[in-house]
Amino acid sequence: MGEDPRAAGAPVSEDDRTPEQIEADIERTREQLGDTVEALAAKTDVKARAHERVETIKHDVKAKVTSATPSSAQAGGQQVIDKVRANPAPVILGAAVLAAFLLGRRSGRP
Repeated sequence: MGEDPRAAGAPVSEDDRTPEQIEADIERTREQLGDTVEALAAKTDVKARAHERVETIKHDVKAKVTSATPSSAQAGGQQVIDKVRANPAPVILGAAVLAAFLLGRRSGRP
């Protein structure tokens, strides 16, 4: 007793349930179906999952590097970054000279 007749496999006539019960069952089924669809969509969104994984790995690597790098090296690196941001022209010029050198060397080989 107390079992849902539909679960027991017994035929259900429309006289056994009120319209409110039927509507409540329909609403409950809709909510369950919506939750299932959302869960499946989240699992199949490969791009979002890959992005989450990359962000997690980046955070972990940054934390490891920061903890393994001495504070004096971190301060020195930050000074270099600040100087480059203040005046990027010498860095761009140096990169262009290096690229030209490497390309010239590569094209000079037989």
